[in-house]
Amino acid sequence: MDFKDVIGLGIAGNFALHLDQAGEAEDFKNVKVDDENAPKGIFPFYLPKASRGVLSEYPLSTDTQALINYEENIQAEPEVALLCDLSYENGKVVTIKPVSFGAYNDCSRRIKGASKISEKKNWGENTKGMSKNFVPIDKFEEGGTLEMWRISSFLKRDGNTFRYGEDVEIKGYSYFNEQLIMWIKDKINTQKEEGPLEDISLYLKECNYPSQMLISIGATRYTTYGETTFLEKGDEVFVVLYDSLLHCQNPIFSKVVSGKLDEEGISYLHQKVI
Repeated sequence: MDFKDVIGLGIAGNFALHLDQAGEAEDFKNVKVDDENAPKGIFPFYLPKASRGVLSEYPLSTDTQALINYEENIQAEPEVALLCDLSYENGKVVTIKPVSFGAYNDCSRRIKGASKISEKKNWGENTKGMSKNFVPIDKFEEGGTLEMWRISSFLKRDGNTFRYGEDVEIKGYSYFNEQLIMWIKDKINTQKEEGPLEDISLYLKECNYPSQMLISIGATRYTTYGETTFLEKGDEVFVVLYDSLLHCQNPIFSKVVSGKLDEEGISYLHQKVI
């Protein structure tokens, strides 16, 4: 799928403990939230038609993950991405309609001293991972089919396959369904330049008010291996979303090992690190 005309946004801190594991909790210590369980904010990773340096470069790839160099720590971030239709009134977003979802790698640079979280998120071509197969959303609310899906991730290195992220329910996100959509709409319209966060409404204007948004809804927790392992040239990254009514955790691992993931009820991403 081609998302070159779609604004790319991400959510920080929407899964318990991930920011601590990623060493980013300190970045948000002064960000005020009304609910302690709420995500910390929204960041841009791709701004089409805007003049924002590297953030205007298309970073998405379905099969390749590029490192910025071989000394800097780069870590995969397994996530769910939602493709949403947007509508506006007087420069404000009034409706957000999720239409499909897919496996996503919000690959990030682990650099200290970055003034904005977006500085860690896009360093050019092939620096973000997006599944080839998106799945239609029946309804993004209680009782929707997405509630039955799970997310897991894996790293292949030197012929061995390791669990990189925990296997968790997608509905285990801190904010999900209608609560998440209302939160996203509020943050898009009201979030200002503060600490590691940026004015998203300004970016929408600079992108000529795009009709669609691709938003990653938060990285899940790492396994002990994933938390302490950074990407190296030659690695293979897998992010797998699967319908728990059709598939189970251990068979998914076997399918990753064998490379047989093209089945009903699975959205997956497979990237080779270069």
